[in-house]
Amino acid sequence: MSSGPGQTAAAIAARRQQTNDKLTRVEKAIAQLRRERGRLAVRAIAERADVSATFLYENPEARALVQQAVVDSKSRHDRRTSEKHEQIEASWRERALNAEAELTRTQSEVLVQRQRIGELMGELRDIDQMVPGESVQHLTTENTTLKRRLQQVTQEHRKLQERLEGARTNLRFSDKRIADLELQLLEAQQVVPAGAPQ
Repeated sequence: MSSGPGQTAAAIAARRQQTNDKLTRVEKAIAQLRRERGRLAVRAIAERADVSATFLYENPEARALVQQAVVDSKSRHDRRTSEKHEQIEASWRERALNAEAELTRTQSEVLVQRQRIGELMGELRDIDQMVPGESVQHLTTENTTLKRRLQQVTQEHRKLQERLEGARTNLRFSDKRIADLELQLLEAQQVVPAGAPQ
């Protein structure tokens, strides 16, 4: 069988068409992986485009497409990582600033409280110096007396509460008894015929 120039040209054209089809599939696969945020690697692109990894390495146009896609993916990944890192850093920076502000506020509050404690301690010392020992003994005795009186008043209050509760119970019983007697009286009046001497 002889091959003529026409057959060779047709074979070359068919091979070019196959290559163009493969390149189109490679471009589509890269676009799909980008949309899906899939991993842009030679193997992944080859599987998605249904071409061999050898084609992607040997064909200059396919190799350029893959290299550009991988570079774009890395720069996009680096950009996303950088943005995420900046967000985290900003969050921590804000927390640190808030913590510093809170620490400053707390320190000033502690200082104010220490000053107040110092003033109160000074007042206590002044009172100790002003009140002689006999007065302290007198105040202690008075305090004990008042505590006893408070206990007595509490006991009296408890007794009065119990008496009040008893009186309320008696009142409820009396009300019920009066209501029962009134009911009996009404029933007795209904039994006596009208106009009969009572």
